[in-house]
Amino acid sequence: MTDPAAAHRHETILILDFGSQFTQLIARRIRELGVFCIVEPGTLPIEEVRALAPRGIILSGGPDSVYRPGAPAPDPALLEEGVPTLGLCYGMQLMAHQLGGRVQPAPGREYGRAVIERDGASPLFDGLPDRLTVWMSHGDRVSELPPGFRRIAGSENAPDAAIENRARRLYGIQFHPEVAHTERGKEILSHFVFRICGCGGDWSMENFLEEAVSEIRATVGDGRVVCALSGGVDSAVMAMLVHRALGDRLTCLFVDNGLLRRDEAGAVLASFRDRYHLDVRLLDYGDLFLQRLAGVADPEEKRRIIGRTFIQVFEDQAGRIGDVAFLAQGTIYPDRIESKSVRGPSAVIKTHHNVGGLPEKMHLRLIEPLRDLFKDEVRRLGAALGLDASFLKRHPFPGPGLAVRILGEVTPERVAVLQEADAIFIGEIRDAGLYDGIAQAFAVLLPIRSVGVMGDDRTYENVLALRAVDTTDFMTADWSRLPADLLAHVSNRIVNEVRGINRVVYDVSSKPPATIEWE
Repeated sequence: MTDPAAAHRHETILILDFGSQFTQLIARRIRELGVFCIVEPGTLPIEEVRALAPRGIILSGGPDSVYRPGAPAPDPALLEEGVPTLGLCYGMQLMAHQLGGRVQPAPGREYGRAVIERDGASPLFDGLPDRLTVWMSHGDRVSELPPGFRRIAGSENAPDAAIENRARRLYGIQFHPEVAHTERGKEILSHFVFRICGCGGDWSMENFLEEAVSEIRATVGDGRVVCALSGGVDSAVMAMLVHRALGDRLTCLFVDNGLLRRDEAGAVLASFRDRYHLDVRLLDYGDLFLQRLAGVADPEEKRRIIGRTFIQVFEDQAGRIGDVAFLAQGTIYPDRIESKSVRGPSAVIKTHHNVGGLPEKMHLRLIEPLRDLFKDEVRRLGAALGLDASFLKRHPFPGPGLAVRILGEVTPERVAVLQEADAIFIGEIRDAGLYDGIAQAFAVLLPIRSVGVMGDDRTYENVLALRAVDTTDFMTADWSRLPADLLAHVSNRIVNEVRGINRVVYDVSSKPPATIEWE
């Protein structure tokens, strides 16, 4: 599926990213309005922009200065295309800079809340108050407007905090409407999308489902597909979607890599074979994965080994099935963002085994129908496909499995210890009625040992970390405030029941600066 927006060309907003930490939040806000949007690097060639045929374009913020040599910038032809365009912060400065205005360092940097005052009527601010509290994050400002532009709002530190050239449908705002701190920010985006771009707001999971099924059929033709079914929500929704499109031309491969949660294989087979009637084949390759991981401590190397081994297994099995040319994966938007930076200047956070961990040469062509969906959107799609609500509420489980929850070397003994500890933690959360209210919870086996006392004897054993987070999109997250009594009970059970652990700690880090998983 080489063109992720092909099925949505009738109504797509294109976000060109220049490295803002808020870019994915812009995309979420637009989709919440019922309009499909995609994020591409800010330097996307104009030919590719034209191929996407967007209804509107948003230029994101970014950490750079537009006047610095080598600063990222869009194709100079972009603003001559006649497509409605909204520049946010750095994006507004790019617009002014490229069209003949001037951008300079501001006398005072402006970070945090600020008050803007409107200056005249503009379709961007129709029906909004004359004064708005907004969220600023900039050190430069537009000091001279390009020809044909006028000011539509200003603040104390940014006299031209919002500008427009209505005839050319070009708009710029120095603040961030996508963040919750900006008053009426979603309405500003709504005005751009609907009043200025003319979108109808007809994008939903139901029509995404129809379009994705059509695209899978067009891509695969009469061919057969194998898919990597892990038991997680993403791979399950992907499998159901491909099955909806191809029926018995899909074979699901559930690989037991020796790194699964306790009793995971049996639960997955019972669900997808018996309830949803998918062709699922259980493949036991635990010894192979653990053998290849022996002595490996670096998390990126673990992911690469696991990714490549998975592909070897899938290609071998596809050869046995015969006439298989495609591999379907449950890759979602956060996976791509964190793995190899679809966002231009943004940094690679970690390699996901099904993205950056794949070998350069593969015999199978990839199909990733969820590649542009956020986690909550995947769950909504799963509901539209008929997946049981209790399954859709399952917490995410990483493709590399417990290998990235065992810090340091992975051994069969350490896997067994973590399986038992994790099962106790999740079981107690379920028994307390808290599971569905937490986005993700799991245990992490640390590569350190601590002194303890058990039965009057000195111990020197492993430390286990517990992690639970609250989030909707998994791009940002806060740690869950689990009851202290529950944590004490979990700790007591683990120390007493799991041989090899004598200390339990609770992770109270948010994302950012931490990630949700430890590796």
